Amino acid sequence: MERYIAKAAVLVEALPYIQAYSNKYVIIKYGGSAMSDNEHADNLLKDIVFLECVGIKPILIHGGGNLITSRMKKAGKHSSFVHGLRVTDEETVNIVNDVLLEINGRIVSKIHEYGGRAQGLTSSDKIIVAKKHYVEEINKKTGKKEKIDIGNVGDVVKIKVSPIKQITDRIGVPVIAPVGVGSNGVLYNINADTAACGIAAAVKAEKLVLMTNTRGIMEDPHDIKTLIPSLKTKDISTLIANGVINSGMIPKVKACVLALRSGVHKIHIIDARILHSVLLEIFTDKGIGTQIMR
Repeated sequence: MERYIAKAAVLVEALPYIQAYSNKYVIIKYGGSAMSDNEHADNLLKDIVFLECVGIKPILIHGGGNLITSRMKKAGKHSSFVHGLRVTDEETVNIVNDVLLEINGRIVSKIHEYGGRAQGLTSSDKIIVAKKHYVEEINKKTGKKEKIDIGNVGDVVKIKVSPIKQITDRIGVPVIAPVGVGSNGVLYNINADTAACGIAAAVKAEKLVLMTNTRGIMEDPHDIKTLIPSLKTKDISTLIANGVINSGMIPKVKACVLALRSGVHKIHIIDARILHSVLLEIFTDKGIGTQIMR
């Protein structure tokens, strides 16, 4: 009997959070190496089904990092990254698109399997309008900024919100692949964090949760005790300059800043390897990762 009472107590504890976020958008980005563990992947999708069932509007944006790298290797192509962004030629962007289509369908099927409702949105739906992205670097010789072309990598120009809201209002969970389409019909590989931030800003999301394979932003990546539980946007440039935020975390947090300035209330970077991490982050005061605020 005590076990059932404890379960009831947990549900009651979650009630104020359910009421606070009812009918509001919660954006969840899921990708990279966090997707490689089937148990954790399944638990995340069950969490998303739970959110939708209690009246919250989750929107899932997924990546495909490891599988994309594997497919490229099979095609005889080497993966290289500049400032955390995958260098993407025309052949690579087609590989990216094919892999994301496959993953998208698999996620939608899994959500249905767990009793949820979902619909995929991919490059053919053209909800992410994109333009070519250039990486900026300082030339060590001249000291001037230079633009580096890394191929079919895109910036988000616009998010077509109507198809997303139609799914949340009538069907269930939109599952979105981060491939953008340019004005000339060219496909662009969009960093999944950048896409998630753009979508969160477009729908004025209550929360944006970025699932990673780290506990959050840490001053020492090997010491969990150095986890930074809360950050303000003004702190980020200093942390980048000091090397605390580096590599693939740089485009992630820069996209976070833009999303917060566009109306997203809070952003959370959390560890996908912790079971039910989304529920722990949303339905508890303390949270488990790094929270970024204006």
